[in-house]
Amino acid sequence: MTLNSAAPAGRLPFPRLFAFSAGSIPGYLLLGIMGVYLPRFYAGHLGISLLKLGATIAVIRLADLVIDLFLGILMDKTKTPMGRYRPWYLLGLPVVILAVFKVFNPPDGAGIPYMLVWYSLLYVAYSLLVLGHSAWAGTITGDYNERSRIFAWMMGLALAGSVAINLLPLVTHGAINPAKSASMGTIGWIIIGASVITVPLALLFAKEPIAPVANKEKMTFKDYAAVITTPSMLRLVLADLFLTLGPGTTAPIYVFFFHEAKHFSLIQVPELLIPYTAAGVIGAPFWGRVAQRVGKHRAVQIACAAYAVTQTTLMIMPAGQFWLTALGMFSVGFCASAFILLVRAMVADVADQLRLETGRERSGVLFALVTMTQKFGTSITVSIVYPILAYVGFNAKDGAVNTPHAIWGLEMCYLFAPIMLVVVGGAMFFGYSLTKERHGEIRSRLDALAAAEEGASAESLLGPGERIAAAE
Repeated sequence: MTLNSAAPAGRLPFPRLFAFSAGSIPGYLLLGIMGVYLPRFYAGHLGISLLKLGATIAVIRLADLVIDLFLGILMDKTKTPMGRYRPWYLLGLPVVILAVFKVFNPPDGAGIPYMLVWYSLLYVAYSLLVLGHSAWAGTITGDYNERSRIFAWMMGLALAGSVAINLLPLVTHGAINPAKSASMGTIGWIIIGASVITVPLALLFAKEPIAPVANKEKMTFKDYAAVITTPSMLRLVLADLFLTLGPGTTAPIYVFFFHEAKHFSLIQVPELLIPYTAAGVIGAPFWGRVAQRVGKHRAVQIACAAYAVTQTTLMIMPAGQFWLTALGMFSVGFCASAFILLVRAMVADVADQLRLETGRERSGVLFALVTMTQKFGTSITVSIVYPILAYVGFNAKDGAVNTPHAIWGLEMCYLFAPIMLVVVGGAMFFGYSLTKERHGEIRSRLDALAAAEEGASAESLLGPGERIAAAE
């Protein structure tokens, strides 16, 4: 077995950290737009029924789960002068340009077949960007606390990009508004522009440590099953699913809820997302520091409890009160910002554990698993929530007038389900064993094995006389 600690333990200089973290912006811009605005765009502008739309998106996302796992396996097997994960991240750039152009500019009469083709490619683009970037991030450092810092900055800058999108109605006086169908093409070009800038920036200023020499033994299905069922990873996958389902339940009905139930205008609806996402810019570094003090899994549990309280507060706020609602959205977003960054920082720790136990690099597969839970969770929310809205008679078409019963069903979907799901996600971390102390032991053993291998490799290059002299 050939082992290498792969990830250095030093602190990343801030300029490199900033450039690398900016590379997370395109992927999470896509995530926000796909979750909140695109479903409403295809339902309202193209007139696709909620039942058909929910089923189509669910089918696309569930099929994409297999692609994620396949990509993760390929990434782990890759070894190039650029690194293991950076080439795949770079590949995401041309794919996202094509997919965004097609999805955000559908021709008149585009229907389900058009969605199936180009929506699927859009999810592949998302996977290449997010999976490649996240797995790459896990190799940059092996330090437990530094990983929290890196993933916090990644999430903070990603959310800053989302804030910028939701500020557009304000700074353009309503000319560009992601909640309006007429602006969707412009939003697509903004995402393409952000990708063209930030992806090369990350590649230029941040490197990937030399990958460990691959174990030449072939991985069997049993080996991959063992990776998935590693106790620490299994907990992370289940927790990530519920933590995705919670806030994810609100995303596809966000515009409906605040426009129809809370009586905010379509100009104000994106503005309410500004405090929610801006809170994450502040919250992500905050939760990173909390994790350094109490451990990552405990920080997630604290955030889950706080989310339940703040979401409950949001329930009782009266309709039409913009600043009060904005404060509530800020508090909910502040708590929710902990979920993705801390779970992914813990995935990098599990990768170290498996590297020590098996001698193999499995970061790609591990990050593919949590990317899969994110997609699966959001697909389930769309396929469950939209049929419920259809059942209570909610009409999603632009300008439609809904009954009080339909609005009540909308409110129940938006307010109560997220709390229950997030609480279950937090409960998954009771008994979590890969603590800071345990990870420190793993890193020490990895570093010791790497040092021993380097010494053995250097000795093998010496001649007999040089070996005797070295021994003396």
